[in-house]
Amino acid sequence: MLLKNRLIEVFKQASLENNFLLKENVLIKWVHRFGIDSLNDLLIHSSLQKENKREEENQEQISLIDQMHEENQEQIKLELSKTFENIEKTKSKSNGLETASGNLISSKNQNSHKMNLFTETPKLPLPDIKNLRKWINNNKKAS
Repeated sequence: MLLKNRLIEVFKQASLENNFLLKENVLIKWVHRFGIDSLNDLLIHSSLQKENKREEENQEQISLIDQMHEENQEQIKLELSKTFENIEKTKSKSNGLETASGNLISSKNQNSHKMNLFTETPKLPLPDIKNLRKWINNNKKAS
């Protein structure tokens, strides 16, 4: 590995770790070996590395956000399916209650109709008012 590449790598690593002593040491060696005019090469490489690092971090954050979004979508789908199941259960229960209550009501109606049949007294034929005296007199003679 060339000295330039090695110094660039060490400078990048020191920048990432915020190690100011090491960065200063690398800068001194760079300027002593390659001159102050070439110092831009070191700084450009390190700034490019920082930008690449930021882009990688951004990509990682975006992928994490996408994963979280997918997990949230799956959780929402699960909860929706649970609520639909609950709705279906309540519908089936309410339908069962309606049919049961309908059966109960119809059986009550049938029972009340039967009770009415038993409790109704047979209506006696009433004679016309004109013949009322004859009808009363006939009943008294029979008894």
